[in-house]
Amino acid sequence: MTYRTTIGDAAAEKLERRWFAAQRAASQVRGECETLLEVRAMADEAWRSARLRLAELEALRDALGDELASLEERDHAEAAVADRKEMTAA
Repeated sequence: MTYRTTIGDAAAEKLERRWFAAQRAASQVRGECETLLEVRAMADEAWRSARLRLAELEALRDALGDELASLEERDHAEAAVADRKEMTAA
């Protein structure tokens, strides 16, 4: 009977070691998950900030494009008036 008890104790001890190993591994992965969650929150904030800046820059680009188009239209109109003046003067 002593032999069976020793085998039973060894099995229980092995099971206990496995339980503690699983507990330690779960704790490590929990820490990784918490770290990743924090990193994800920082990345989400950086993404929102970049999207806002992108929208501002695109609006500025569009406004400057409109201003350039207006200047070109005015230049073409002035050139057309100057051409007409030259034609009438000739």
